[in-house]
Amino acid sequence: MELSRLIEQIESEDQDIVLAALQLHNTENSQRFLFDVEDRELRQKLGKLVIKFLERDLQPACQVACLGTVRILSRDKNNLRPFTTRGAMQTLARHAGIDYSEERMDGMPDVDVIVEALKCLCNVVFNSPTAQAISAESCMVLGLTERLKLYNGKNLTHDIKFFDCRLLFLLTALRLDIRRQLGHELRGVSLLTDALESTLSVRWSDTYEVATDGPPLARQQTDCAMEILKILFNVTFDLNKRDVDEEDAALYRHLVAILRHCLLVKADGEDRTEELHSHTVNLLGNLPLMCLDVLLTPRVQLGSVEYLGMNMDAVNLLLEFLEKRLDRGHKLRETLIPALNLLTESARAHRETRKFLRMRVLPPLRDVQTRPEVGNLLRNKLVRLMTHIDTDLKHCAAEFLFVLCKESVARFVKYTGYGNAAGLLAARGLMGGRTVEGLYSEDEDTDTEEYKEAKPHINPVTGRVEERAVNPMDEMTDEQKEYEAMKLFNMFDKLSREQIIQPMGVTPDGKLAPLEEMMQHMVEVQETSDSDSDSD
Repeated sequence: MELSRLIEQIESEDQDIVLAALQLHNTENSQRFLFDVEDRELRQKLGKLVIKFLERDLQPACQVACLGTVRILSRDKNNLRPFTTRGAMQTLARHAGIDYSEERMDGMPDVDVIVEALKCLCNVVFNSPTAQAISAESCMVLGLTERLKLYNGKNLTHDIKFFDCRLLFLLTALRLDIRRQLGHELRGVSLLTDALESTLSVRWSDTYEVATDGPPLARQQTDCAMEILKILFNVTFDLNKRDVDEEDAALYRHLVAILRHCLLVKADGEDRTEELHSHTVNLLGNLPLMCLDVLLTPRVQLGSVEYLGMNMDAVNLLLEFLEKRLDRGHKLRETLIPALNLLTESARAHRETRKFLRMRVLPPLRDVQTRPEVGNLLRNKLVRLMTHIDTDLKHCAAEFLFVLCKESVARFVKYTGYGNAAGLLAARGLMGGRTVEGLYSEDEDTDTEEYKEAKPHINPVTGRVEERAVNPMDEMTDEQKEYEAMKLFNMFDKLSREQIIQPMGVTPDGKLAPLEEMMQHMVEVQETSDSDSDSD
């Protein structure tokens, strides 16, 4: 139907005519996402008329048709003006049942009307900073959280819950003030944890232990759970992980127990299960480290992965999740960094986790003939990441292995080779071999007989036993050796003077510094020492 004809029929204000015309328009344009520039003015006029028509007392079917038109028109980022006024946003919020103004509509709108209005708000909020600001000023989050409290009841349909959460996710992702308001003033973590628990139909077998013998999650459960996890991620993003009081610690441990269930439960299909696990890993990385001990507290059962008497099912799954993402090789930065950071911090904070991970990732060395980065073991894959082009990714991989080595430089070099380890050691001022003290227990590293036998012959740079090469200087005279040495010196000198390279040295505190500065510093130290000796 032509837009001009549709506008004429809406202007007639006959509800039956408008309903039929909008239903036809919506059917014809249901899959339309690209819009002609020439019709922009007509679409803006249509948008204004439909919003105005929604302010009347209409039958639910006509409200749904009007909102369906708004949803289609709001896909056009350049045609949002009719929907981003305070009045239009209030109209949409009222039909969604989340208007928190004094003119709030009595009673609950029709379910189909609520869902369609929520879809409209999601489109408009996502595409318009103006709409985002109006949403914050009109306290739309208050209406959403009020309905969030009803999730334990059976009166709300899946679609209402899902699009409530989708809108709340957008608001908390796009507006820092709403994120803080939900997190602090409205006790959002507690509300969302309750909503997640209800969505997953959690059954508790102990204080912080969820029964995991249930069936796979239904598609609707997975959809809502992932939206709630995304909102919780936003709300906890700025969380102070160390300054947590007793009440908050209990809340976060309760949440971690549910997240452990999210890691172990199956969703409707392998891809959906992995997506659920991904959102769970992201959220776990935001939570206080002291509360992650709940991942290990469930009792060891038949079929559980046990280590030192602890249930390692969750940690083992996190490791498998990491390796699966690593093998896929797609979007490594986005997919690996959250998992690496979570495992690193968990290993640093919890001894049992570190020892289990070390057993799985860095078992005692036996193969000393192969470079650490060569092979299909998880250690080989992680060492390869240490020289990745992405700086953050290679730092995370190196930090993970460094923590598994109890931040011992010697042990780190042993498993990765000095060449691969140099980046992290330089960044942390450990080039001189100094080891971080006091963070870990004093248990000794266990070397295999193969490693002990080969140790004197291992090249520390490559991390393997190298074939003995012929020394080309063996057959040279002293004059030839001196000539080659001067030739090499002159080459380095030329490269240095032309600023192609910069000679560096290791300072007493283990950091890299330009060689010229170090030499100057050494001269100054020597002069000071000589001066002190003369005065004595």
